[in-house]
Amino acid sequence: MHPFPLEPDRATMNEMGRLVLDRVVDRTDKLAARPATRTLSPQAEAELVESFLAPPPARGGDLKVLLARLDEAADCALETAGPGHLAYIPGGGLYSAALAEFYNRAVNRYGGLASVAPALAALEESVIRWMAREVCGLPEGSGGLLTSGGSMATFSATVAARHHRLGEDLASGTVYTSAFAHHSVAKAARLAGIRAAHIRTVPHTPDLRMDPHAATAMIRADRDAGLRPFLLVATAGTTDTGTVDPLPQLADLARREDVWFHVDAAYGGFFRLTARGAERLAGFEEADSITLDPHKTLFMPFGTGALVVRDLAALHVAHDGTGSYLQDMGAAGSVPDSGRLGPELTHEIRGLRAWLPLHLHGVDAFREALDEKLDLAEYVHDMLSGVAELEVPQRPDLSTVIFRVRPADGSRAAAERADEASRRLLERINGHRRIVLSSTVVDSRYTLRVCVVSHRTHHDRIAEALQIITPEAKRHTRYPQAVQPYEGLDRLVPGW
Repeated sequence: MHPFPLEPDRATMNEMGRLVLDRVVDRTDKLAARPATRTLSPQAEAELVESFLAPPPARGGDLKVLLARLDEAADCALETAGPGHLAYIPGGGLYSAALAEFYNRAVNRYGGLASVAPALAALEESVIRWMAREVCGLPEGSGGLLTSGGSMATFSATVAARHHRLGEDLASGTVYTSAFAHHSVAKAARLAGIRAAHIRTVPHTPDLRMDPHAATAMIRADRDAGLRPFLLVATAGTTDTGTVDPLPQLADLARREDVWFHVDAAYGGFFRLTARGAERLAGFEEADSITLDPHKTLFMPFGTGALVVRDLAALHVAHDGTGSYLQDMGAAGSVPDSGRLGPELTHEIRGLRAWLPLHLHGVDAFREALDEKLDLAEYVHDMLSGVAELEVPQRPDLSTVIFRVRPADGSRAAAERADEASRRLLERINGHRRIVLSSTVVDSRYTLRVCVVSHRTHHDRIAEALQIITPEAKRHTRYPQAVQPYEGLDRLVPGW
């Protein structure tokens, strides 16, 4: 037995690495054939969960056996990495990002203070600057930090806005968002010390976008009542419907009313790499801060979020802190300390999981993948719009398509029956286990969602999805309608 079991020798490390790599490659290679939903019965799932609640043993086990157990645990989940996951906003996880993360965790460099690992801190800063300036269009001097996800990014943005506009007097601060904003927006405001009663829900227009006129009226009414409006949060790609708020108009409003303008672009932000996305997401350039989630539309592993800000000093002053035990840590030139830009002092070098794929594949590969998702969403919209039994309320701004069963007439009772039929439709669709859709509520109507985000989702799986959805919606039709390739996909999908 090795005298130091926590320090395996080279041969042992090679053997352990091969065992893990072989399993990862095998699982990744078989993703297209794997079920998109859980496969265990409720009883078997409960038993498996209970088995994983056991504490660790005193003596070590066998890696092959433990990896087999991990496979069981990974199978007891939605297959979010596969091409059939069209629910929520999936994070497919690039293989190259996984390799980057393996290297990163093994090297294990500290990321909170730039002077500890200056070159790797510069690597991370290059990713942030690219996001802030090239993707979002913010000016020189902008920057930010990588986070564990959009929720933490939005929290830090809210803290910065609160500190910049309210100082230490929080009692009368008010925040403005919409009914379709991610729930983390209101949560961030509460965590930042804002009263729940001062978090305003701005009405939306019939096309599900925040109404700038209503927002103006609410801000002015609150100011007249002695409150202090300080933060307006728009959404660039809502989770429910993928809709983009009128960013240029809201940016103008924020300037007129002197409030911080934050854009939640966790889902939609990286679509700006495409020509269509840049047009639909105009207005980022005017934001004070923007939330991005590389683990969504940059296809990175879960746990990869970002916050970019126009004025890095505002982020720094809201989060700065130090102690005498840090007195030996000097500055690293032009690279800021990420630990002084957010709530976390200790964290890994998060930028490597984005830096390596971007440099390995090139930005064009991501741009083309995102263009493909826009094409596929338009295709889904066009095909479902031709199904008489379905109601498809709007064209997608990005890559989310919403639909539901069409009511027999305009009565409330008919709408309720249609909602129940939509619930059953979702169950039948997901019961095929080749795709997974999810639902939401849009203006009191139960609504289904098709969200095309995974880099592994291509025309073949979307065509299969439509061959499942269409006959299930028709119910009385025995044979599904033929699914035709969408015009323009031949440039992205060979053979179509």
